[in-house]
Amino acid sequence: MKVYIITGASKGIGKSTAIKLSHDNPGDLYIILARDLSKLIETKKLMHVDSNVITKPIDLSDSDKVIKLIRSIGDEYGRIDYLINVAGYVNPKSLLETTVENWEMTFKVNILSVFVLTREAVRFMKKTGGKILNVASTAGLSSRPGWSAYSSSKAALISFSKTMSDELEEYGIKSYVVSPGRCATDLRKQLAPEEDPTTIMQPEEVADVISNLMGENGNNLDGQNIIIRKQL
Repeated sequence: MKVYIITGASKGIGKSTAIKLSHDNPGDLYIILARDLSKLIETKKLMHVDSNVITKPIDLSDSDKVIKLIRSIGDEYGRIDYLINVAGYVNPKSLLETTVENWEMTFKVNILSVFVLTREAVRFMKKTGGKILNVASTAGLSSRPGWSAYSSSKAALISFSKTMSDELEEYGIKSYVVSPGRCATDLRKQLAPEEDPTTIMQPEEVADVISNLMGENGNNLDGQNIIIRKQL
């Protein structure tokens, strides 16, 4: 039995990824994380009936709680095979409107939590190998006026993911990063509130790519930023 940890699993790409993976790999253990327990339970209901699903509500901006949770998971199950970091935070403001608190929260969720989750998971994963996948954004690749905190955090995530690919190779751990373009998520609504979500990429399309990367077909695609865009 493989052990998966998926963050941001209450909605959007995280929810779709949890559902997709459970149906592609029934019988494994899926520990799904988000702040909203009721929404995590909704995700669980849509996952494969033969998969073992555990819901864990948590605020990823609280590093101490994240550390305790990952260590408890590793101690209880003896292994962590897959870590999929999807959770994200955004509060888009111009430079002069961006507060220190806004900037700090954006980086706490989008990059600091990924560092903490990765470090703690690797303590167990290095014994058996595994895969870590981080969901960044095309916003981390170009100028995004008004989104400075968000785009900067995603640029940092891309760099961190590539570095981990080289650093963790000795343990048989693969590190992936995907950067979706415009995708119909709640986060996207905050960035582009006037946009019609039916005209852009859907979370399920990103989940399909993530599931492929977690399988054998993705074994040679680690260490690079994989851009996912809706095909016209």
